[in-house]
Amino acid sequence: FLRFFFNELYLNTWIKDEWSHFYDSVYVKENWIDPLLRWQPKVQQLIEKLTDKLSNRTTVKASRVTRPKEFNLTVPKPRAIPPPSPAPLPVLPKRQPVPPSIYKPPKERKELEEIKAKNIQKAKVSSGTFHLFQFLCRIISAVLILWSQMSCEHYLEVVWKSVLTQYFEELTDLIDNIPIKLNTAAILREGALYQRKLEEELKRIENLQQGAGDPSEFLEWQKQMRGKDLEEQLTEIECRRLQGKLSYEEAVLAHQNVIQENKKKADLLREEKAELMHLYAENRLQEQKEMKELVEQVMEGHKNVKQAKAKIQECKQQIVQQVCEESGELLRQALEEKEEENRKRYELIQQIRAIESTPSNRHKFIDLTETGGHGLFGEMSIVELHERLALLKEAQKAAEEEKRDQIIHEKQAKEQLILDKLDQISQFRAELGRAAALKQEEKKKSQSGERPMKDERILKLQEKIVEKTMERQKQAGLL
Repeated sequence: FLRFFFNELYLNTWIKDEWSHFYDSVYVKENWIDPLLRWQPKVQQLIEKLTDKLSNRTTVKASRVTRPKEFNLTVPKPRAIPPPSPAPLPVLPKRQPVPPSIYKPPKERKELEEIKAKNIQKAKVSSGTFHLFQFLCRIISAVLILWSQMSCEHYLEVVWKSVLTQYFEELTDLIDNIPIKLNTAAILREGALYQRKLEEELKRIENLQQGAGDPSEFLEWQKQMRGKDLEEQLTEIECRRLQGKLSYEEAVLAHQNVIQENKKKADLLREEKAELMHLYAENRLQEQKEMKELVEQVMEGHKNVKQAKAKIQECKQQIVQQVCEESGELLRQALEEKEEENRKRYELIQQIRAIESTPSNRHKFIDLTETGGHGLFGEMSIVELHERLALLKEAQKAAEEEKRDQIIHEKQAKEQLILDKLDQISQFRAELGRAAALKQEEKKKSQSGERPMKDERILKLQEKIVEKTMERQKQAGLL
């Protein structure tokens, strides 16, 4: 085909004539014939290559001649010139020795350490209250454990009176010794308290002088009886605690027996569970068969749904068309009403502007010496009002000065009263401190003679607990 189409003779003769029947001869020559003739040499070479390839001809390629290259040797570097001999080092002058004060700690550091030690000592003294509070917390936690094993009434009667009162007394003594800066209200309150105590003491002395009895012996007997009751109650508490521990050991044994019974029941339940699972599998297969039948019935019903959907779609389209027509009518009516409203509003605005454009006299002259003329009894001019206000200010200032002097006198009297109260309070505190110290010494002496004792019931309960514990350990070893 290429040989036929790119033949120069064929292109210039009948191919050109045939194309000229349909197109202009000039157009055919310039745009078709000349380009084809121009490409003819290259196409001829392509034809020759294709023919050689089809005839399995091999073309001999010219071999290249190897040309040797020179070696790329490195050029040696020139030798470096040796540096000149170094100049002699200068002789430095002798340095002064380091002063010994550099290796010694400064005086300021020693002073700071002394101040720090003093502050630590003060902190230790002040932390005594914290340790006391910590000890109280431990006591309270132990009391709460006992409270869980007894009623609230026993707790209040036994523990509160025996343990907590002792440590709260120590706490109050410690708190009383802490210096506190008192304000005026606290000073007056404490002074009234001490005054009331003084009056009560005087009244008691008067009663004794008149022949009244001293209740100290009765109070001592009452204290001894309360101590005995307290010991009995503490013994009862210990018995209850040991009984609780004994019941715990018995409960552990019962729990171990229950575990063995539960194991047997669990084996029976496993067998029953296996049977139930077998029945469940059979029922499940039956349900799956029924479900398949139901699905087939539903698929048949879906075929009739498409026709119903088409009818519903047509009804919806008709409804939408009616709604569009009605909404267009409503919009047209709303636009007409809006235009009418805007027209009325525009007319009203024009009337208001016409009224505002009319000129009016707004200036008014005021005479400060004339009254308003309203016909009131206390009516006055502005000038007279200013004069009366000035007189009132002067009177108010004089009253303030008088009040200030009165307040100063009252303050001085109050300060003197507070100083007197402070002297009285210091005296009372000193006396109360001495009395508390004596009372504490007597209390320590009385407590040193007391000895704890054990009840026979407690010993028996302890033996029972040991036996139950051994039995529980043996039972646990068998499990």
